[in-house]
Amino acid sequence: MEIIVHKYGGTSVGTPEKIKSVAQRIKKVREAGFEVVVVVSAMGHTTDELIDLMQKVTDSPDPREYDMLVSTGEQVSAALLAMALQAMGCPAVSLTGGQAGVVTEDIYKKARIKEIKLDRLKKELKSGKVVVITGFQGVDSHGDIITIGRGGSDTSAVAIAAALKAQVCEIFTDVDGVYTTDPRIVPEARKLRYISYEEMLELASLGAQVLHPRSVECASIYNMVIHLRHAQKDIEGTYIMSPERILDSLDAARDKEGGKMEKKEAVRGIALDENIAKLGILNVPDRPGTAAKIFGTLAKEKINVDMIVQSIHSQGTQADLAFTVDRPELKKAVEIAERVAKELQAAGVVADSDVSKVSLVGIGMVSQPGTAAKMFETLSDAGINIQLITTSEIKISCVVKAEQGKKAVQMLHKAFGLEKVA
Repeated sequence: MEIIVHKYGGTSVGTPEKIKSVAQRIKKVREAGFEVVVVVSAMGHTTDELIDLMQKVTDSPDPREYDMLVSTGEQVSAALLAMALQAMGCPAVSLTGGQAGVVTEDIYKKARIKEIKLDRLKKELKSGKVVVITGFQGVDSHGDIITIGRGGSDTSAVAIAAALKAQVCEIFTDVDGVYTTDPRIVPEARKLRYISYEEMLELASLGAQVLHPRSVECASIYNMVIHLRHAQKDIEGTYIMSPERILDSLDAARDKEGGKMEKKEAVRGIALDENIAKLGILNVPDRPGTAAKIFGTLAKEKINVDMIVQSIHSQGTQADLAFTVDRPELKKAVEIAERVAKELQAAGVVADSDVSKVSLVGIGMVSQPGTAAKMFETLSDAGINIQLITTSEIKISCVVKAEQGKKAVQMLHKAFGLEKVA
């Protein structure tokens, strides 16, 4: 029998009633002739509640004990779901990540998965059971429970699906799928039937929060199809797959539907990131090693830098460097930048947290020139000033004033006709 992997997030298993609903869905899939493996997150806000409890005990928890604590949330939801399935007459067993053979690096709180030993999983599936696995965790070489960071349940599910050579990894959440942009900003936003790994990675890393970037990265490595769906609705969501598979699917659907298909668009989605801040180091000496000094120091302090723009002064001996960081990291980043600026004898540091980043994403931009010009013209006509610009083959990002971010998304969505179905 073919294997299907399901993953349910915290909101999808947030109450006993939702757990029973999930169990009904799983039972139907099994009755349709599939073997089913399920990966679950902790119920609702359980992980946050566990962290709050921890903070009432200590401000500096031991990393090992931290992982021991927060891993318990997934065990609760896994056991309850297995019980719900059993109560419906569907054989099931719950397993921790370690019991399921998930082996991680020896790094607490944010380890990567090294391998998945399939012996126990295959044994339970062969006995006719649905296997319910705790997401977000595994065991290290010492047998200690290790967590793999926020969003880790998505990554767990994709990795397990790849190891089992499953037909698809279905990730159930509280949204219908991937939209051309956030429907809360643009009500006319359109749900996409297909999106490539590259496009989804960009959207996820640029602010779209429907799927964790690590899970998409894992899926792309193993060419695993992800189907992002709504946990409470029995409707098709969005398929995330390679461009080659998308073309095959489009051709098949075109034949079936008489030519009615999604059009080939230069822009597939628009992301808004309102969690950024902008820094500038003024009059930096324009010589080899300067950028390495600045960004190397930031990297050592675990400050993640995104957009980087260098402008050269007319005399050619100095330059201004501007870059963005996550807004919560701004204070620390400014302290580091001021220290480095002093060492380099730069003129000073300026910072601005009143900004947001708007990004166009689409693999079709490579073959359709004029996308950037249209973006800039649209923002200009709307009276929106662009402060920073960066581009790649499949994205164009602009930093604008924070209060203009949503307006920029709305204007660009309309300008590129993303609400229209081919």
